[in-house]
Amino acid sequence: MSEVKIAAATRTEFGKGAARRIRRDNKVPGVLYGHGSDPLHLTLPGHDLLLALRTPNVLISLDIDGKTNELAIPKSVQRDPLKGFLEHVDLLLVKRGEKVNVEIPVHAEGELAPGGNLLEHVLAALPVEAEATHIPEQVTVSVEGLEAGASVLAKDITLPNGVSLAVDEDAVVLQVLAAQAEEAPEGEEGEGEEAAEA
Repeated sequence: MSEVKIAAATRTEFGKGAARRIRRDNKVPGVLYGHGSDPLHLTLPGHDLLLALRTPNVLISLDIDGKTNELAIPKSVQRDPLKGFLEHVDLLLVKRGEKVNVEIPVHAEGELAPGGNLLEHVLAALPVEAEATHIPEQVTVSVEGLEAGASVLAKDITLPNGVSLAVDEDAVVLQVLAAQAEEAPEGEEGEGEEAAEA
């Protein structure tokens, strides 16, 4: 798991006007919370944060005002719905060796059995418990040769050492759906023609 260093500054201005000023400077307002401490309001560099957030559950090493270093993982990220820029981020304070509950992306590889079947991601991300500094970026599941009706349960997924499920082991993660028959409209027309001939 990658650890990204980001310089952050504490902020004392709050509200929409302050947030707009922060964003105009290509920075992002954020809050760091956890471990029973008071929430710490921060300003983070927008570009550095955007690059860091490309990695799911990235571990961020925060250098706050050049005085303290804290480890955090992103908990909630708000983006502008139209332009996509970061509006706000909530960060969860973590300690090395501490277990945290996170969701990791599920990546399917391989070809389904022939027949135009579709793969449905029932859970796009798998809830797991992992050590804060060893959160896997994703889990990979082979769907090679799976037929319609087959499903992959949470317990079927091989997790790295030190990572455990934080969801019911019988939860369906992936399932294979039969291809939809597109001949229904033609069949209806055929029935109409038969009726006309009769």
